[in-house]
Amino acid sequence: MARISSIKAVEILDSRGYPTLEVFVTTDRGDVGSAAVPSGASTGEFEALELRDGDPLRYLGKGVKKAIANVEGPISKLLVGEFVLDQRLIDRKMIVADGTENKSHFGANAILGVSLAIARAAALTEKKPLYRYIGHKHSYIIPCPMMNIINGGMHADNSLEFQEFMIRPKGAPTFAEAVRWGSEIFHALKKILHEKGYSTSVGDEGGFAPNLSSAEEALDLIVQAIEKAGYHPGEQVSLALDVAASGLYDANMHRYIEKKKRSHQAACVERTSEEQVDLLYHLASKYPIDSIEDGMGETDVRGWQLLTDRLGQKVQIVGDDNFVTNIEFLKKGIERGVANAILIKVNQIGTLTETLDCMQCAEENGYQSIISHRSGETEDSIIADIAVGTGAGQIKTGSLSRSDRVAKYNRLLVIENELKTAASYKDSNTHCGLL
Repeated sequence: MARISSIKAVEILDSRGYPTLEVFVTTDRGDVGSAAVPSGASTGEFEALELRDGDPLRYLGKGVKKAIANVEGPISKLLVGEFVLDQRLIDRKMIVADGTENKSHFGANAILGVSLAIARAAALTEKKPLYRYIGHKHSYIIPCPMMNIINGGMHADNSLEFQEFMIRPKGAPTFAEAVRWGSEIFHALKKILHEKGYSTSVGDEGGFAPNLSSAEEALDLIVQAIEKAGYHPGEQVSLALDVAASGLYDANMHRYIEKKKRSHQAACVERTSEEQVDLLYHLASKYPIDSIEDGMGETDVRGWQLLTDRLGQKVQIVGDDNFVTNIEFLKKGIERGVANAILIKVNQIGTLTETLDCMQCAEENGYQSIISHRSGETEDSIIADIAVGTGAGQIKTGSLSRSDRVAKYNRLLVIENELKTAASYKDSNTHCGLL
């Protein structure tokens, strides 16, 4: 069995131009596995800690030299000589040595980079693509993409409070066709926005970021784009939202407050939890929406229960900020009857093993899993392999522009081509989305 012979790291840039790190794990057989670590802008309160240098003279304090020093120092000392195939043991050793609940000692970015690079090195040792190393299956599911074609919230400097407006080409016969449909809709939307005099600049995740009056206007434009591209909204292409409501929720006032200024509206709009649920119910009734992520603030447990009770039988209710890919938070949500799906972000928890354990818990309790990117991404396409290897059935990786987003689609296209008849394109979300 191959053993780890060295662990190195390099400070690189993510898609927002901020530093992150790429880790390289070399085995005594000469195999080198690498992984680059993403970073989020809209983050949950209980996510594992991303270690930054805090030096205002370098990268506005966002440098990652401390994390790199931890990779090449204590983590390397801990793991060099270990069998590269012992992923669970290796991840556990890092967690124990870090000794904190949120991985703040070594930094979750340092630990995750090592964990994912080791998985890649192990796959090379086994002479398998990573999805086969993770999955050990004879047949695979290529996930249905959630394509974020209008950006708002913290991902865009515009008037939209909701963070992501997505299309889901669930009716496509193959993933390759799903990508084609999405690309055609994306470009149809660009033409519609241009004709209406709206900006066609893009946000953090590659979707357009126009100044629109409301979520309804954004959804209307997307429906128009679907039809203009020659597809049927709801039947072939459904819609999905990421409200990112934690950014709107004031826990002291127990109100959802729309803070972005609009030229026609001087005062902020405020809603109670019941009114927030009413708004989402209205949108899901009017549009072919079959998935709503973070519709309520992460600490608004009662609001989450109301939303799940009201829409959970018809719509996929996705927890992100309230679950943060943490099995303990997921178990609490299951006990409380909150949501019916979980967004999976490897850097929220910090190791591959913990990610897979959380997904296993979700599956055992009837919750769907959606593999997700972050707003600060790299060209690393590892989440594509994780999505296929685990059979998640759904993936979020942004729009049909920007190489950091497209890299994941391209990797999935390659995997589908490799697997041929051993792969099926399947959307595991069976909710109809129509009330």
